[in-house]
Order: sequence, then C-alpha cells, then structure tokens
Amino acid sequence: MTILLEVEGLETCYGSSQVLFGIHLRMAAGEVATLLGRNGMGKTTTVRSLLGMTPASAGRVRFRGERIEHLAADRIARMGMAVVPEGRQIFANLTVQENLQAFAANRNASENPWSLDRVYQLFPRLAERSRNPGNRLSGGEQQMLAIGRALMTNPHLLILDEATEGLAPLIREEIWQCLAALRAQGQAILVIDKYVKRLMALADQHTLIERGQVVWQGSSAQLEAQPALWQRYIGV
Repeated sequence: MTILLEVEGLETCYGSSQVLFGIHLRMAAGEVATLLGRNGMGKTTTVRSLLGMTPASAGRVRFRGERIEHLAADRIARMGMAVVPEGRQIFANLTVQENLQAFAANRNASENPWSLDRVYQLFPRLAERSRNPGNRLSGGEQQMLAIGRALMTNPHLLILDEATEGLAPLIREEIWQCLAALRAQGQAILVIDKYVKRLMALADQHTLIERGQVVWQGSSAQLEAQPALWQRYIGV
C-alpha cells in the first residue's frame, strides 16, 4: 500500500485563535476518505492547511512522501493536489471550455490523462454548455464545472469541500455517481459533505472532527454500526 497523504499533529491558528488541535489522517493512493463534522468544527481549515492556503503552526504533512506543511500553495498544487472549493468559485466571465482549459496540466503521468473530451464524457451537460459563461450555469452545472476544472490538473489527490451542498436531489445524485466513477478509476478523493449514508457507500475511511480535534476514525462498516456517532458529531 502506497501512502499518498499523511497528516500528524496538525495545528493551525487564525491570528491568536487556534482552530486545529493535532489533526491526524492517513490516505493511501486510490483511496476515498471523508472529513465529517458540524459546521465550524475545522474541516475547511484542515483542507486549507493541506493546500498551504492557511499555513500550519505545528505538525507534519507528507504528500507523496514529501513534507509540504511549509510549502506555498502553488507548489503544493503543482505536486498534484487539487480542490473543488466550497462555493465552487468558477470564473463567471469565462466560458465552460475556457474555465477548463485554464487549469489544464498533465502533472500525473497517467496513460489516460484528463482532457476536455474526457471531462465532457464524465459531464455531458458541460459539453452542451461549453460556450456558455460560468454565470449562465445552474448551481449543479457550476459544481460539475468546478470538479472538471480540478480534474484538468490531473491531480493525485482530489479534495471536495461540501461536495453537494445546495444542490437539487437529482443533481446531487449525478455528483455521487461521478465520484463513484472516479473512485473506480483509481482517483484518490478526500470529501467533505453531510450525506453520511452516501459517503459510507463511497468512501473507504472516515474522520470525524469536533472543535478542531479528531474524535473518531474508522471504516464505513464501523461507522454504519455506530449511528449514535452521526447524531452526536454530525447531527443527522
């Protein structure tokens, strides 16, 4: 088993306020993992620290065997870590195709790298709207575009912050099917979302965070066997 991401004792502060207190996490190549917890408990800050956007104040982060906790965000991105951010943050004035092309980079030496055609095969709706500007897309289409844009970097690790937040049920189902297809292709994925039952079907392992600390880690089978955890730490 090749370890892709290893986080040990991660601590992060905003000014004088400490937000993360010793986060630990390990992911293998090709694995799907989740970060679970109520709003404001440190999930997004964890992601920002992994990406170098909010530097860690203590702890170690190894990605593909290299220490990255003190690297700049652009360097970490070039190493093959990509994010679908909360709120999507697509370029509203660029077309779908321009949004995708702006992020094209073959950083992963894959025999089948992500390209426009491959993204359009995954999301046919984007192909239909390839000339539409981002601000003319629905929320679900914007999320598809944000995922496609991240995939165009050919990442070793794809991170989704609030993967299906605010989406209609049918669109949400399309996103889950997309993530399942990516998993089947061997894409490593770290997901933040609140739909625990769907995440249990998708992910190999789960990490529950409460007030900036890891309170539980385990497999989907272990999480399914402890529904009281959902109510206590996630509220579902």
